[in-house]
Amino acid sequence: MSSKNFYKKLAFLEGFILVLLIGILFLKLPFKKISLKESEKTELCLQIPPLEDGALKRVTKVIDGDTFLIEGGYSVRILGIDADERGEPCYFEAKKKLEELILGKKVILKKRGQSLDRYCRYLREVFLEKKDIGKEMVKGGWAVARFFRKNQQNYSQLVKAEKFAQKNHLGCKWKIKKEASKFRWQKIKPEALNLKLIKACQAKNFLNQKVIVEGKIVDTYFLEKPKIVFLNFEFPYPHQCLKAVIFNKALKNFKNNPQNYFLNQTVRVYGKIKNYQGKPEIILETPSQIEIGH
Repeated sequence: MSSKNFYKKLAFLEGFILVLLIGILFLKLPFKKISLKESEKTELCLQIPPLEDGALKRVTKVIDGDTFLIEGGYSVRILGIDADERGEPCYFEAKKKLEELILGKKVILKKRGQSLDRYCRYLREVFLEKKDIGKEMVKGGWAVARFFRKNQQNYSQLVKAEKFAQKNHLGCKWKIKKEASKFRWQKIKPEALNLKLIKACQAKNFLNQKVIVEGKIVDTYFLEKPKIVFLNFEFPYPHQCLKAVIFNKALKNFKNNPQNYFLNQTVRVYGKIKNYQGKPEIILETPSQIEIGH
């Protein structure tokens, strides 16, 4: 090999190594990929005018049980509460109740810390004269208490309101469906297990708690490798209210093809509700954790 060709190959190799090192360094650098939608949201939020604390504004439209529009078309999210979104069981009842309370009326919007959320909605406590609307929604069982800042002034009041609604089975959040009474349960009962009975779509409110959950299996899936069965409550994946999971190790304890056996059945399951990728789930390890209503 001539010295000229040798140096050419050496230069090429050095260049390749340099590009490779730069690539590795670039991958290790911390950066955040900002999508067009995120940048559009940021720009949109900058266009939202300031809203003074205690502003009096008329409600022009109710979106759901915790969000509404005021004059000018701006969106307001009620602080301290969370109501079902479209597609969830309590959506229509909560929306209707909030409409009864505030639609077409002037409400007082009190600021508590952060002014806007990431969706460019005003974050406010809402009052109709002296009536705390958030508290009314929670106490009546149309919404649940949700806190993103512990110094919120009405924290204890909303917690107390939620406990009242739970204890008295009020509203669409806490009442036991009348149609569920036609089912009989032999083993999985609150009095037998000393556990609280909830609806499947309430599961997200009981993370890390051991409870009995009642609901209908409307969608199932069997994963071949590794063998796992998924039982989805009330709505098909990925909109399920709760997912019951049977892993390979436990499958031998269940009847053949539990994904078919429990499909379209109203069941009760019990166990600790865990959060997996933003969705509640219960892991079933034995058949005693699930029962079909008769």
